[in-house]
Amino acid sequence: MSDKVVILDEAIISKIYLIRGKKVMVDRDIADLYGVETRVLNQAVRRNEKRFPKDFMFQMTKEEMEDWKSQFVISNNVKMGLRKPPLVFTEQGIAMLSSVLNSEQAIMVNIRIIRVFTKMRKLLSTNKEILEKLEQIERKDVEQDDKIMLIFEYLKQFEDDKQQKLSQKNRKKIGYKTDKN
Repeated sequence: MSDKVVILDEAIISKIYLIRGKKVMVDRDIADLYGVETRVLNQAVRRNEKRFPKDFMFQMTKEEMEDWKSQFVISNNVKMGLRKPPLVFTEQGIAMLSSVLNSEQAIMVNIRIIRVFTKMRKLLSTNKEILEKLEQIERKDVEQDDKIMLIFEYLKQFEDDKQQKLSQKNRKKIGYKTDKN
């Protein structure tokens, strides 16, 4: 009988942060999901540094760490454990972690995390398409509004001309009168 760990997408999504314009996960959160200590995860990464280029993993700066900590309430006990800025992993870095952490739980959780990242990317893509379509509709509305305004201008000019002609026609004639008038 195997002890399967069930992790909800929301639990993973809540651990994804935007740092340096990239969606990343922090070493301590990944270690927690994998069921290992953060130092064990970081040791495995340090032993395999060639597998983790800067676009796969980087260490937060002190400023980034302060910003990250301010995004949510951290108890003093948790703050005490952060002596140095943590490592963060991009989607590619998380995929690479499966090759350095070979436990069953790490592999299963890793697959789950990658699927969540894929879902998020798909949702963002769908939202982008919707926003583009809304912009097209808005542009068409603006074009239509301009055309309608032009039509109203023409109608106003036409009405002004008509009023002027009517006014000319109904005007009392003055001056020298002949039999024809």
